[in-house]
Amino acid sequence: MNPRAEHLKLGAEAESLAMHYLTARGLKLKTQNYRSRWGEIDLIMDDEKTLVFVEVRYRSRSDFGSAADSIDQRKQQRIARTALSYAQEHSLHNDIAMRFDVVLIENDDKHTHHNNAKIDWIKDAFDADID
Repeated sequence: MNPRAEHLKLGAEAESLAMHYLTARGLKLKTQNYRSRWGEIDLIMDDEKTLVFVEVRYRSRSDFGSAADSIDQRKQQRIARTALSYAQEHSLHNDIAMRFDVVLIENDDKHTHHNNAKIDWIKDAFDADID
């Protein structure tokens, strides 16, 4: 398998693992891989009365930095703009509660479904500050 295909496969496995992790904790999936002109949001979920936009980050090797290190201010702004696009597209009211979560998956084994995967769920990881 070529490196790009392997990367996409691991990313899809990580998103699936994150989705199962979150649904086991009571969240309900609304949509996966939502795209707008601003970017993509991996998972959009309901947590009771809160709409949750989830960024999933996977790292198989920590020597490249942690998964959290890859979500810089620019990436946060793209996610926030994409979330606003989703809200407008679905005619959601301005008073709906929204939250930005991050699920970090780190595993030295290169198999996200492996029992050794470390999963960290960061609720309300960042604010929707759009410049």
